Amino acid sequence: MSGRIHYTSCPACGAAKLRPVFSVADHSVTKQFFELTECGECQLRFTQDAPTSEEAAPYYQFEDYISHTNTRKGIVNLVYQWVRKFTLYQKRKLIEKNSGLTAGTLLDVGCGTGAFAAAMQTSGWQVTALEPDAGARRIALETFGVQATDSDGFFRLPEGHYDVITLWHVLEHMHDLGAVMTQLRKLLKPTGTLFVAVPNYTSYDADVFEACWAAYDVPRHLYHFSPQAMRTLLSSHQLLLTDTIAMWFDSFYVSLLSTSYQSGRTVYGKALLTGLVSNLRALADKERCSSLIYCCRQWPS
Repeated sequence: MSGRIHYTSCPACGAAKLRPVFSVADHSVTKQFFELTECGECQLRFTQDAPTSEEAAPYYQFEDYISHTNTRKGIVNLVYQWVRKFTLYQKRKLIEKNSGLTAGTLLDVGCGTGAFAAAMQTSGWQVTALEPDAGARRIALETFGVQATDSDGFFRLPEGHYDVITLWHVLEHMHDLGAVMTQLRKLLKPTGTLFVAVPNYTSYDADVFEACWAAYDVPRHLYHFSPQAMRTLLSSHQLLLTDTIAMWFDSFYVSLLSTSYQSGRTVYGKALLTGLVSNLRALADKERCSSLIYCCRQWPS
């Protein structure tokens, strides 16, 4: 199929043992359905027949895509903006704790409108910010003073240069997963730390909403991770997982969106209850949290 990616083997581990999961609608732009497929070996789920990188741009062109527009339209986006102020501080403290540094070279892949990159620059970090969307890069510059560059320069960055690399809900968007992971490892200093935040399809809220779970976000999300899938992916690229951190606000935000996908309107009571139960279950088992941050380093030589 022209302009589409059809997998006959897992894009993470290469296994040919695949099974269909269910069809998921693109609720944001086209309303068309995409099949989710799961690898029987590593548990990675992926979007079948997703657009190629050359054909993907139209699927990101909608006003409510907050990471590109910084919109405050609607209560869900207002909540997102409020929570972001708190989580920016959390992310900085997390980076300082896990990297052992309070300043250094930082690469933010997929910086969106630049709020995180700006916060780290203000804290004394030397930040390189990459973002594929020209509109988001413009907002980053005008709103936060962040000079983001196009993501097409990702494979031309200096190897062994970065103390910290961050991907906040970005890896699931990046085409050619294997090449991306190889490059991330090359870009890290030998003592550097990689932080990857992704949704977790084994969470309680994912179980509740099934195909209407907003974090599937097809076809923008090409891959859908479980903790096991992420561990396998990291290990196959000589990256050592050092910590896993729960993202407690995501269950509420995702549940708010999911109720609107499920019923055509936001059902606040169900969303809040689902988010709460999801987090309570994750207290007993962190790997059931709606989204997780994976901290990792290069394998020791």
